[in-house]
Amino acid sequence: METPAVTFDEFRRDALARGFDEVLERQWAPGTVLESHTHPFGVEALVVQGEMWLDDRHLLPGASFQLDANVPHTERYGSEGATYWVARRNA
Repeated sequence: METPAVTFDEFRRDALARGFDEVLERQWAPGTVLESHTHPFGVEALVVQGEMWLDDRHLLPGASFQLDANVPHTERYGSEGATYWVARRNA
């Protein structure tokens, strides 16, 4: 596993200071596919292990992504699954 440039505690503190409501670590099993869906919250996330695709964007450890609330998207996780830290802002 590649070591992220920041710790989870640092990621969490920064996100909460910027007005996010909650911060958590999400782990996804190998080969998981989530068809088009939305979330009632906006997110900023940092991939810390494995690989994933957000729509057609390939994300590896160290990559970050943002999504506004209620934006349709797909997710697919690689052969080793993926872990990311995510900050959520309720809409």
